[in-house]
Amino acid sequence: QVQLVESGGGLVQAGGSLRLSCTASGRTVTLRPMGWFRQAPGKEREFVATINWSGDTAVYADSVKGRFTISRDNARNTVYLHINSLEPEDTAVYYCARGKGAYYSGSPPNEYDYWGQGTQVTVSS
Repeated sequence: QVQLVESGGGLVQAGGSLRLSCTASGRTVTLRPMGWFRQAPGKEREFVATINWSGDTAVYADSVKGRFTISRDNARNTVYLHINSLEPEDTAVYYCARGKGAYYSGSPPNEYDYWGQGTQVTVSS
């Protein structure tokens, strides 16, 4: 079993920054890709970013390119999402997830098998 715990969310003004963390316990996630998703009220869960197991390949949703950065520290079993220039449209619950792939997992949620409980990010205008 894998447990994923997100942290770092909060209330921030537009233009501000946050760093979200996702720490894994249980069976290792070190050799698996990891992803971040978000879900705004009344909307479907959407892909934000993914990173391969070694941390040298990352893919982003068009809506966050240039503002979000995904990274990982395998020694700490932790994945990060650095968010800059926050916009009210970024308000959502942010989830991390473990990819099913051996090297890389893409944007569809069904390519991920374990999910965290989420952390709320609220951006005020």
